[in-house]
Amino acid sequence: MLVTPSKHPLAYVLESRGWGVVEFASRVRCRGAELGINLATNRSTVYKWIEYGQTPDEKTQFVIADLLGIREEHVAPDTWPLWLPVWEVAGLKRPWTLAGTVEVLSDLVRSGHMDRRGFLTITGASLTALAANWADAPAAFAAAADGDKVTDTMLVSLERRVESLRDLDAEMGGARLLEHARSDLALITTMIKNAQYTDVVGARLHSLAAQVSYMTGWVAYDSGLHSAGQQYYVAALRSARTAGDDDLGAFVLAEMGVHASNGGHNRERAQLLETALHGRMSSLSGLSRTYLFLHLAAARAEQGDHRGASVALTKSVQLWDRVDDERPPWLQWFGESQINSTRGRAALRARQHKEATHYLVASIEAAVPRDQAVRAGRLAEARLTGRDVDGALEAANRGAALLEDRVASARAVDRLREFSGKLNRYEKYQGVREFRDRLKALPAVTAA
Repeated sequence: MLVTPSKHPLAYVLESRGWGVVEFASRVRCRGAELGINLATNRSTVYKWIEYGQTPDEKTQFVIADLLGIREEHVAPDTWPLWLPVWEVAGLKRPWTLAGTVEVLSDLVRSGHMDRRGFLTITGASLTALAANWADAPAAFAAAADGDKVTDTMLVSLERRVESLRDLDAEMGGARLLEHARSDLALITTMIKNAQYTDVVGARLHSLAAQVSYMTGWVAYDSGLHSAGQQYYVAALRSARTAGDDDLGAFVLAEMGVHASNGGHNRERAQLLETALHGRMSSLSGLSRTYLFLHLAAARAEQGDHRGASVALTKSVQLWDRVDDERPPWLQWFGESQINSTRGRAALRARQHKEATHYLVASIEAAVPRDQAVRAGRLAEARLTGRDVDGALEAANRGAALLEDRVASARAVDRLREFSGKLNRYEKYQGVREFRDRLKALPAVTAA
C-alpha cells in the first residue's frame, strides 16, 4: 500500500513551506496586522481548518493569500480550499516537445504516489489552457538511443498488458489495480528513455505511454485519488500529441472533463470538449466525434442547458448511426450502454424521470460490473424522483451487492452515498434503514 493518506490542501501548503501549525497561525496574525486586519488566528483555529474542514472567513482568506504570494484576483473565498497552491503540476509547465513529454512521464514515475484525496489540482484557466496547448502543439517524435532495441514482440506484449488492465478494470473497478498500472507506466517510460527504436516504433511506444497514463489516471480517479488522476491524464495528453494521435488526445480531454464536472467545473468541461471538437475536427474519426458530442451533452445537462444538451445528444446519436471506423483499443468498450447512460443523465437533470429511468435501466443491463455499480446510484435517484421508493432501493441495493464482493470503486460508493442523502423524508421505511446500514458496512475502498 503506497497511497499517501488523505490530507487537507492547507496541510500540504504548510509542509511545502516547512511551517508548523503554530508558526503558520503566527504568520497569519502578523500579516493581518501589516494589512490593518486584526485576526485572532491560533493553533486551534488552523487545526479546525485542516482536521474538521471549517472555512476561514473571507478577510482571513485574503490575508492567507497575501502571505502565500497569491494575487487577490486569484482568490475565490467560496471555493476554499481549492484555490490554495498545493503544488505545481509539472505537466502544465513543460514545453510541448518530445523532451517535455519524457520529463513529465519521468516525474510521474518518480513521484506518482502523492495525492490529495477528493481535491482537484488543475482547475479554471489552467485546465482550459491545457486543451488549447494540446490543440496547437505539433506531433514531435525522434528515435532514442543508448539501450536495447525494441522489437515488435516486445510491443505486442506491452499492448496485451494494457488490454488486460482494461479488462480487469471493467470487472473489478480501479482501486485494486493502481500499482499494476503504475508499474506498466514505469516500464514503458524506461523503454522510451533508454531503448533503441525507429520513429515508427517510437510512435507506438508513446501511444502506449498515453494509454497506460490514461488507465493509471482512470483507476486513480475511480479510487478517489482525483489530483493524481489529473496528473496522469496530463501525461497521457502529452504522449498522445507526441505520437501524433489526435483521436487518443481528444479522448483524454473528454475524460479530463469528467473530472472537472465532478469537481463542479462544468463550464470548463464544456470548454475542453469544444476545444477538442473545433481544434482538431478535421483529423478526428467519426467515433471520436460521437464520443466528444456525448460528453458535451452531459456537460450541458449539468449546466442546466437542456436545449444545448439535446442538440449535442442528437449530433452524437446521428454520428453513432454512421460510425464504421475501426475501433481503437481505448474505445472498444464504447457503445449503446454509454449513450443510454448519458441520455438518462440528461433526462434526469431535465426532471424527466420516466425517460431517465428507461434509459438508465437499458444502460445498466448492457454494462460491465463496474459500470453497473456506478450507475446504480443514478438509477436509484431517477426512480426516487418519480416517488418509486421501492424501485429506487432495489437499484441502490443492486449497486451495493456488487460493491460488497465484486467491484471496488470509490465513485460507485460516492453515488450511493449521494442517493442515501436524498432519503431523509423516507426514514420511516424499514427498507431505507436497511439500505443505509448496508451502505455503512461496505468495505473500505483503498488503492492497491
